[in-house]
Amino acid sequence: MSLKCGIVGLPNVGKSTLFNCLSSAKAQSANFPFCTIEPNVGMITVPDERLNRLVEMCNPKSIVPATVEIVDIAGLVKGASKGEGLGNKFLANIRETDAILHVLRCFDDDNITHVDGSVNPVRDMEIIDYELQLKDLETIESRLAKTEKAAKSGGDKNAQMQLRVLNAYKEALEAGKPARSVKFETPEEQKFAGELFLLTNKPVLYVCNVDEASAKDGNAYVEAVKEAIKGSGSEIMIVAAATESEIAELDTPKERQEFLNAIGLDESGVSRLIRAAYSLLDLQTYFTAGPDEVRAWTFLRGTKAPQAAGIIHSDFEKGFIRAEVIKYDDYVGLGSETAVKEAGKLGVEGKDYVVQDGDIMHFRFNV
Repeated sequence: MSLKCGIVGLPNVGKSTLFNCLSSAKAQSANFPFCTIEPNVGMITVPDERLNRLVEMCNPKSIVPATVEIVDIAGLVKGASKGEGLGNKFLANIRETDAILHVLRCFDDDNITHVDGSVNPVRDMEIIDYELQLKDLETIESRLAKTEKAAKSGGDKNAQMQLRVLNAYKEALEAGKPARSVKFETPEEQKFAGELFLLTNKPVLYVCNVDEASAKDGNAYVEAVKEAIKGSGSEIMIVAAATESEIAELDTPKERQEFLNAIGLDESGVSRLIRAAYSLLDLQTYFTAGPDEVRAWTFLRGTKAPQAAGIIHSDFEKGFIRAEVIKYDDYVGLGSETAVKEAGKLGVEGKDYVVQDGDIMHFRFNV
């Protein structure tokens, strides 16, 4: 499933350092703006204890985890919507992503230059949000001019519906609100809204990049960001990117865990962030499990059984007969597929079954 999360932010806030922690790819990281010019792409394994437990139980020949694609995009500056800096390139790259990890600098360090001369994550957040809103407003106004003509001529039956959508977005954007704050009721409106590919319609997670001392509880900068996004529907995550980089260099899992424990963390920020990116994309996981392979399959929340089967192979969807479903807790609790069947816990589901996160599935099909 080719859904992407884009890492964005002003120059020198720690985007590439964070990307390097997330990915085996090594993005260039240096103390000057526009160090990242071409977007770096990494396919990241999603940490999942359920997969590890199934591997322990099945002892398979092959293990395939879920993955998510992360894109490190060049730093944006004020005026990007008008082409300042690498603005147009930045906006084109972000348009190709499905969700945004917006990195904010929430640490002091005199050795790392801030493009605007001082550390203020709320101001930084507003700069990027404003530039994206301006670009979306430009898109909306361009479409409005054409749609108003079509509505007046009466030749396009959908023009009135499209006008409602465009005007609703225009009103929100002019008020400084993102497109994702606007909700539509009808399927037709929702479909047209999606076809506009607005930058501020993408889900956002604000990543507060802090120093090591603030890795557990945050700091005053983080609290200011929390206050600024209150009621927006977006969330924040605290990560100490420089510290995570040090942890990644350690040789063994035991050493890494000891380092985390020393700074008061049970789990690395990188692991939490990967799972958050997966969730931000509205992705979930079902499993296939046996002695040959234990595999995590990625699907969009709300997917029905035939389409989930099609993720494995198109023939599975075309010839779908039924899905045999075991709940993860039942599988682990009872110890094997045979025990699940004997306990009457194996579910047999048809075409309308909505696959649930953690389901262990076996598909019956005939082509």
